[in-house]
Amino acid sequence: MGVDPGLTRCGIGVVEGSVGRPLTMVDVSVVRTPADLDLSRRLLRLENALDEAVRTHRPEILAVERVFSQHNVSTVMGTAQASGIAILVAARHGLSVRLHTPSEVKAAVTGSGRADKAQVTLMVTRLLRLAQAPKPADAADALALAICQIWRGAAQDRLAAAVAAQAGRSAR
Repeated sequence: MGVDPGLTRCGIGVVEGSVGRPLTMVDVSVVRTPADLDLSRRLLRLENALDEAVRTHRPEILAVERVFSQHNVSTVMGTAQASGIAILVAARHGLSVRLHTPSEVKAAVTGSGRADKAQVTLMVTRLLRLAQAPKPADAADALALAICQIWRGAAQDRLAAAVAAQAGRSAR
């Protein structure tokens, strides 16, 4: 499951597949919270939607876009708060969380870490063999995160395990 965190719009994408096998979109949604709603209520709505998605789809892992510094402090705060909610929901359900940078996700899906949103959406549509592009961009981004995790997550986990094993041998 991929989560494109945001306080106004939070994308949730569920994809099944494995490296070398076709990918299938299971579900995609965008949780919207009105800007005029109290922050605590917005976060609660987001938590409820993410919790429902995890209970419904029972993902193996939750991939969340890593929060990057932006010029607009209020935007980065909302993104960070939404990320925290996603990570909390994952922990509540005993799921591992993997954070992926925007450029990492773009590179995994398009081959270029500098791809624009249109290129990401086009490739997500092709890779998942969708009749229509997922909209808005938050939906496509959540699916791209899920695809990135499927394709790159296993390799990253193996590398981390090898590094940990080597560190354990070196400590003896």
